[in-house]
Amino acid sequence: MPQIADQAPAFCLPNQDQEEVCLRDLQGSWIVLYFYPKDNTPGCTTEACEFTVAMPDFSGLGATILGVSPDSPKKHRNFIEKKELGITLLSDEEKEVCTAYGVWQPKKNYGREYMGVVRTTYIIDPDGQIAAVWKKVRVKGHVEAVREKLAELVG
Repeated sequence: MPQIADQAPAFCLPNQDQEEVCLRDLQGSWIVLYFYPKDNTPGCTTEACEFTVAMPDFSGLGATILGVSPDSPKKHRNFIEKKELGITLLSDEEKEVCTAYGVWQPKKNYGREYMGVVRTTYIIDPDGQIAAVWKKVRVKGHVEAVREKLAELVG
C-alpha cells in the first residue's frame, strides 16, 4: 500500500463512458482517488452522493474526484444515472489498480472469507505523490474530512 510521499502508482482505466483516464494526464492538479467495493450498495451510494454534493468545494481547491471499483463501465453509467452523480467513476475489472494501491484484500463477512475492495481514499498532489491516505474508511463524515485535509494541503 503506497504511503505518504510515495509516488502514486500509474494507471489508465476506462470511465463510465468507456473513455480512458490516466494518472499521467492529470499531473499538475490535485486528485482525490477513492476506492469503494460496489456500485448501488448503501455505503458506496452514500459516499458517491456526498462526493457529488461536495464537488464544487473540491473543484474550488483545484481537485478532481475519481472513484474506483471493480464494477464495469456499464454498471458505473447505470449507478451515475440512477443516483444523479456528478463524479467520474473508473472501472478496474482486472483489479490491477486496486492491487497496486493495496486495497484488494481478504475480507470477512458473517464468518466467510473472500477478496474484496477495502474502502480507501488517497489524495495525490500535483507532482503525482501521495499526500494523504485514509484506510478502512467509515463513510460518515469522510468526505468532509477529505475536503478539510485537501484545503490544508493546498494552503
